[in-house]
Amino acid sequence: MASFNWCEVATYRRVVCCGVTDPLAPLLDLPGVADAVRSARDAVFQVHRHRVNLRGWATTAAEASVRAARASAALDGGPTDIPDDGAVTDPVLAGALRVAEGLGVVLPTWQRAPLQALARLHVLAGADLGAEPGRPRLSPGISERLDLLAGLVTGGTSVPGPLLVAVVHGELMSLAPFPTANGVVARAASRLASIATGLDPKSLGVPEVWCLRRRDDYAAALHGFSTGEPDGVARWVVFWCQALEAGAREARGIADAASA
Repeated sequence: MASFNWCEVATYRRVVCCGVTDPLAPLLDLPGVADAVRSARDAVFQVHRHRVNLRGWATTAAEASVRAARASAALDGGPTDIPDDGAVTDPVLAGALRVAEGLGVVLPTWQRAPLQALARLHVLAGADLGAEPGRPRLSPGISERLDLLAGLVTGGTSVPGPLLVAVVHGELMSLAPFPTANGVVARAASRLASIATGLDPKSLGVPEVWCLRRRDDYAAALHGFSTGEPDGVARWVVFWCQALEAGAREARGIADAASA
C-alpha cells in the first residue's frame, strides 16, 4: 500500500458524498488494525454491560470524566491534583475540567458542525492560556484537512468506531490547529467521537490514563501517524485501540469500586 496522504483523500470527497467509496476503509487492511479495532470495540461494549453501568452509569461516567480530564491536562503539562477546596488555579487543568464538564452540551454541535464544536472546545480549554480562544490557524493546508475531517465525522465514512476515533485524535494532534491546548482539544474530540459513533455512548472509558502512563509511546505513535506512512498509521491505530482497551479496564475498576 502506498503512503496514505490525508490531503490526497480529499480527492475522494465527491465520490464519498455519492456513497460509492469510503476513504478510511483501506486502513482496515493495514497490519494488525482490523484485529485491534475488533478487540477495542468488544472491550468497550463489555464494560457497558457491567451491572453497575446498566443503571448507575451516570455516577461512573462522572468519575471517568474527571480522571480523563486530569490525565489529559497532565499530558499537556498541567498537574493532576485537584485541591480539596475545588479551587483549580492551574490554567491547563482548569481548561481540561471545563472541557470535560461541557462535552454533553457540545455533542449535538459535534454531530452536525464539528468545526464549530472544535472552536467551542478550544474556548473552554484555552480561556486562561493567553491566546485568543476558539480561533484555529486557517492556513490552506490546515483548513483543507479540517474540512475533510469534518466530512468524515458527519457521515463520510462507515468504518468501525475505534478507527474513526483514532483518525480524529491523530489528525487533530498532527494539525495542532490552535495556538494552545491542542492536546486537550484533540482528546476531548476523541471522546465526542466515541460517543457519537456509538462506540462508548455513555463515555465510560478512560483511555487518557493509558496515554499518560505511556506518554513516550503515545508521542511516538502520534508521530508515526503524522508521517502518513502505512506502518506509522497502523502503529497509531493499534496503539489507540490498546488505549481504548486499557480505558475499558479503568472503567471496569470504577464500576467495581462503585458496587463495593
